[in-house]
Amino acid sequence: MPADIIIHNGSLITFDEAQPQAQALAIQGGVIAAVGSDAEILALAGPETRLIDARGGTVLPGFIDSHVHLFGGSVELDCLSLYGVKGLDAMRAAIQPYAQANPDDALVFCVMADYGILGTGHTLTRHDLDSILADRPLAMFAPDHHTVWANTAALEATGLLQGGEVDAGSLIVMGEDGLANGELLEPGAYGPILGLTRHGGREMLGLTTGKDPEPPATPDQRARDKDVIARGLAHCAAQGITGLHLMDGNRYQLELLTELEAEGRLLCRCEVPFHMKGTDPLERMTAEAPAMRAAYRGDKVRCNHLKMFIDGVVESGTALMLRPYPGELGANGNTGDEVFTQEHFTACCVEADRLGFQIAVHAIGDAGVRRTIDALEAARRANGRRDSRHRIEHIEVIHPDDIPRLAELDIVASLQPGHAPRGHIFPPGAVGQYLHPDQIAGAYAWQTIRKTGARVVFSTDWPVIPVDVMPSIRAAIAPLDLGPYWPDQSQSLMDTLASYTRDNAWVEFNEDSKGRLQAGMVADIAVLSHDLTALAPDEITQAAAMVTIMDGAVTYRREG
Repeated sequence: MPADIIIHNGSLITFDEAQPQAQALAIQGGVIAAVGSDAEILALAGPETRLIDARGGTVLPGFIDSHVHLFGGSVELDCLSLYGVKGLDAMRAAIQPYAQANPDDALVFCVMADYGILGTGHTLTRHDLDSILADRPLAMFAPDHHTVWANTAALEATGLLQGGEVDAGSLIVMGEDGLANGELLEPGAYGPILGLTRHGGREMLGLTTGKDPEPPATPDQRARDKDVIARGLAHCAAQGITGLHLMDGNRYQLELLTELEAEGRLLCRCEVPFHMKGTDPLERMTAEAPAMRAAYRGDKVRCNHLKMFIDGVVESGTALMLRPYPGELGANGNTGDEVFTQEHFTACCVEADRLGFQIAVHAIGDAGVRRTIDALEAARRANGRRDSRHRIEHIEVIHPDDIPRLAELDIVASLQPGHAPRGHIFPPGAVGQYLHPDQIAGAYAWQTIRKTGARVVFSTDWPVIPVDVMPSIRAAIAPLDLGPYWPDQSQSLMDTLASYTRDNAWVEFNEDSKGRLQAGMVADIAVLSHDLTALAPDEITQAAAMVTIMDGAVTYRREG
């Protein structure tokens, strides 16, 4: 039969060892039918075949972002971003017009507010935000989504002004006046604030609780939630993305994604986890996780991994460290906040492994990473070795002694190049001030980890940073030089592309059907505007997706 689609005149990166490069490919029935030269493939055209001229640009397997928060990222496309804003005057100039333009919002909600947004070493308080907007609830998310700052009206509206009990690892910071000062650390503290957003906090439930909306979402709310997710999926497809690994999960998101698939609006394949909280009893996992996985086993919407947090983040002093932070962040011997007790965390890892789940753990500090490695090693001892492909998410600081343990225990390093201070996105001097000098060698140690033979996969953690692929590739292959204390961790272009495509297909156990341009593989493909191999590393962001194809259907085509 003639091909449905032919992509020709391209510079193909196939990740097929038998045919690493080619000019063209043919798609038939949602799979790749043939890969070869222009002449070979164009001979398969029929009168109805759709021809796509790649114009010499790179053609490669569709990008898979292996760590995103789809619902939250989709919602935040419409929020006020404070990225790059510095100082109260600039905040006021951005926020007040936005508030006036959205008079019906119960909460004026901003995102991407840097920890150093005041530029003076002063942490934001409710009083600062009251000086911007006093008569309406106002709150803002830090880029890492581990801290929210809220004004007095927002704290009063959510009953947080007097403080209150929160989950382990979360904190309502109190002021000298005995009232909350506006800084809310971790989901257990800021969850009520999110309940005031346009989507009622449903966009973050998979992260804050792992539970479904209560009371259940109304039909109108479900429709609104689906529409915003559909917009987010279209935004991802415009980056050349064909697959997403969500790192927050509940049945509600799985239901919405399944409905979007039935409606023909699911533009990316989605893996959704079972989310296990540190306060959840082990019995919740045993009772609920296998049933959730069994209910969602499709090739486009699937539950296969289990997500946990073991710590917070460096900037707020909540990432678990092996010794106290330097300076004020280490006051009173602060080494971070324990989200799980180690005993409970190890028991959860053993049980998740016994149930056959792939485990994904947020671990940022060197103690958090070590605790995670120890627990995954305990799971292997308890249940025996298997092809588990367990993952540690972020690994922003790791003790050098623990680096070889990743490869020894077959643990996948799931990293985000754009998060690093050398990644061109966040201030280059921000994180270093919170680390001891000897910790720098194990900070964002991408290439050091890769050289040990550990598997490395790349992602964005959208909306912590934009889901756009090319800036993250630039962060990996052309990182900033931060000086002699920071080892060069530059990645090669081919390793980076593999970690965004082939290896992300492997980490989701789909290496036999995805991640290569080869006959018989599903037709998940990105056609880019430039030949990536011809661009200088620091010019890689000149390239953009021209056409995205998922399951043989065009999900994005750039105009012009």
